Amino acid sequence: MKDYSEKRDFHRMQVESEIEITDSNGHTFNGTCRDLSATGMQLFVSTPVAIGEELSTVLHPSSDQFPPLETICEVIRCEPEGDGFLLGTNISEVTR
Repeated sequence: MKDYSEKRDFHRMQVESEIEITDSNGHTFNGTCRDLSATGMQLFVSTPVAIGEELSTVLHPSSDQFPPLETICEVIRCEPEGDGFLLGTNISEVTR
């Protein structure tokens, strides 16, 4: 039997990369992608985002060898953390 840390269907990859985020009103702001899996991302942002909000994201790679990762995701969690907010998102579509 898997222990708790292994119960996810997809492993999380720890990252610390700047991400460009656009909300459903067309407002674009930056955040930090803290982890990434095949089905979701954890984002750190400076202002709260409503649960259920659909976001478009562009995660730029640290190398020119890979194209940016562009997604549509839904906010499923928004919790205060330090001087910002930690968002849990489900990726609904990878657009590029």
